[in-house]
Amino acid sequence: MPLDIRSPVGAVQTQDAVAGAERPARFYAPSAAVPGERVLLPADESEHLARVLRLTTGDRVRVFNGRGSEFHAVVDSVARSGVGVILGEPCRSAPEPCVAVTLAQAVLKGDKMDEVVRDAVMIGAMALLPLITARTGTSMAALARSRRRERWGRIAVSSAKQCGRAVVPVIAEPMVFDGDALRAHDPAAAVFALVEPHAQAGQPLGSLDAAAIGPRATLVVGPEGGWSEEEIAALSTIGTLVTLGGRTLRADAMALVALAALFAKCGEY
Repeated sequence: MPLDIRSPVGAVQTQDAVAGAERPARFYAPSAAVPGERVLLPADESEHLARVLRLTTGDRVRVFNGRGSEFHAVVDSVARSGVGVILGEPCRSAPEPCVAVTLAQAVLKGDKMDEVVRDAVMIGAMALLPLITARTGTSMAALARSRRRERWGRIAVSSAKQCGRAVVPVIAEPMVFDGDALRAHDPAAAVFALVEPHAQAGQPLGSLDAAAIGPRATLVVGPEGGWSEEEIAALSTIGTLVTLGGRTLRADAMALVALAALFAKCGEY
């Protein structure tokens, strides 16, 4: 007898409304697209399903493709070669923010960038663009050798799974800071660059007009040592310099605070 993997929308809403109702585990499968098809989970997702959660054939799960679609699904096979699932009807995932924000973040020291990626995905960033600036404590070659971009991609998937998003933000290829190149990365986006509280050219982020932010924005955050004078000059020609109050925030906290403030300004909360 074929497995019934249907889940009417009304039933999902009723179940979601029950306090403490346990939802099926979520897994990332970029090839998931059409209800009824069978898809293979990526190797790390297969291992998590089989070895960590110890799920098996017939168990119900949810699968999202990282591009905004999520499905009810049933585990069809568990083998050394991987885990196969059969997709059911589409299901509801966490809503995306009202403004699509790219976080252009100067790469931070050690593992701090991992936390920035995790939090940016959780709060709702659309994409992340790592920057090498004058005061960044690493280089493009070092990033390539350590395969940091791949690591950040895995962190983005994990964070999307945890927060309920069906979209996995793109982790762009790191770039050396250049004002014109940064502007060209998303020409339709309004650019807002965070500067130190004492910077005379900066205006409070809270004073921005929500209409001026628009549907797309690029939020630029600097490294631990701050921007150089040349970088501030370049940023002022491509966007608006903004500050976050009169206190100096940690570099690894700045992005999360700024993203939350920007979303609040646009009526997200």
